[in-house]
Amino acid sequence: QVQLVESGGGLVQPGGSLRLSCAASTSSFSIFAMGWYRQAPGPVRELVASITSGGSTNYAASVKGRFTISRDNAKNTVYLQMNSLKPEDTAVYYCNARLPYQEYWGQGTQVTVSS
Repeated sequence: QVQLVESGGGLVQPGGSLRLSCAASTSSFSIFAMGWYRQAPGPVRELVASITSGGSTNYAASVKGRFTISRDNAKNTVYLQMNSLKPEDTAVYYCNARLPYQEYWGQGTQVTVSS
């Protein structure tokens, strides 16, 4: 069982920045594909960004150019740097770790973008 603990959420003004962190409780972190998802009020959880074990990244069109996902395998941590935040980025952000036949989720961290 892998535990994922997110941190770094909070309230920020439009145009501001936040960096989310997700620490994983596994020594096999480097082989996991990692992702950040978000869920605004409602049932839909959308992929924001992902990074493979090899470091390849993918972004939702709505965040491309503003958000950056990265990983530090020595610290078992994945990051999401969020710049130029907009009110529509407001959501609970979840960390995801994935292997074939295995998937784990964090508990989520709230990001609110408001003046």
